[in-house]
Amino acid sequence: MLSRVQMPSLAGDGSFLARTAAVLAVVIALAGCGSATKRASAEGPPKSCQATVLDTLGRVLMRIYRQGIFSERTASAHHMIEASLPLRRALETDSPTAARAAAQELIATGHMTNLRITRGTHRLVELGGPALTPFGGTIKDAQGKTLGTYLTSVWSDTGFIAEGNGVAEGLVALRSGSTQIAGALALPPGPLGSEGTVTINGVPYQYASFPGAAYPSGRISVFLLRSVSSTSALCGSSGLETTANTLGRIANLIYTAEGGRRTLTQIRRVQRDQPLLQAVARRDPLAARTAVEALLHKHLVRLRVLASDGSLLVDDGGPYVLAPVNAPLRLGGHKIGSIVLSIQDDEGYKRLLGRLVGLKVLMYMGDAAHQKLVKNSLGPNPGDVPASGDYSYRGSDFRVFTVHAEAFPSGPLTIRVLIPIPYR
Repeated sequence: MLSRVQMPSLAGDGSFLARTAAVLAVVIALAGCGSATKRASAEGPPKSCQATVLDTLGRVLMRIYRQGIFSERTASAHHMIEASLPLRRALETDSPTAARAAAQELIATGHMTNLRITRGTHRLVELGGPALTPFGGTIKDAQGKTLGTYLTSVWSDTGFIAEGNGVAEGLVALRSGSTQIAGALALPPGPLGSEGTVTINGVPYQYASFPGAAYPSGRISVFLLRSVSSTSALCGSSGLETTANTLGRIANLIYTAEGGRRTLTQIRRVQRDQPLLQAVARRDPLAARTAVEALLHKHLVRLRVLASDGSLLVDDGGPYVLAPVNAPLRLGGHKIGSIVLSIQDDEGYKRLLGRLVGLKVLMYMGDAAHQKLVKNSLGPNPGDVPASGDYSYRGSDFRVFTVHAEAFPSGPLTIRVLIPIPYR
């Protein structure tokens, strides 16, 4: 059974709930916030602004949840478990000790959170804590004979909640029946509908929910709550405008996160790298490049190193990179140079918006007079795409909004984000 996750409570005010969050809602057809469109009329009565915001966020959070069911992450976990030679040998010798050691190595990679290994009716390994979205498979020997089975997960409950924190800016709770098993805010006892409003500690919240699966088994409900006041800034004159505002907020949050707190670990890693510091102190470009090559690709996509006088020593990594972060280099208490680094490239951001949010992306480098299209998930010859408003491409309709980003090492990066209409 999942254990309760303790997280700070939040008061509802007019601003967005800060760095909290996550999961939500029944995947229901989009309707209006304001006057109903023909599409909304066909799909049912118009929703309030608050319900439309949560419905939109629910679609996004359902996508995130499904990353634990079928995705690159789950495919990687399947492959690593089934290809593990130490695990295969442990099963061939029926050794719980060796199987546990092999399983611990697999979890240490970070590609999975839980792992259960079973041979026949005998369970050899059970590792991991409270989690969601279980999936499994078989482990075979070189001749294809089944040696055992496994059950695993890539979503711990805390990891899933944290992911939602940054995307939905809400409060997540997990329930088994009417019993809360994890979450940032205690829901009132008793049954709750799939969506609606609830008042907790005097604060009115809009909520929505969807069904999920606990690890290793059991059904749960995932709830997302946001204070009613926190949704007001997202309201538009129609349901479509409210949806666009909500998704635009998410696209900006994802971009901002690429240059925010997530970079601190990489900044510190670079700032403490002695081969790099010694090379910069000597102003040795060759040694600096060797050090940079060793640092790259471990969550770093590009690294630029400058001497104390601002001269460039090395710039290595991907050609199109976004959200650069600047930091000093010091040795013996003295500044010896500086770095510009990035943890995300254009391709990564495009994939995130496509996979997690279901949006298309066009990226342009340069100012308005000299823009170059450097990333395109839409298709050939997109033509002139407006900064906002309606746009059609090969029979498909989109609503466009723009994220004003920064290219590496500096300069404008314009990201046109396209919401498919209807948004599903």
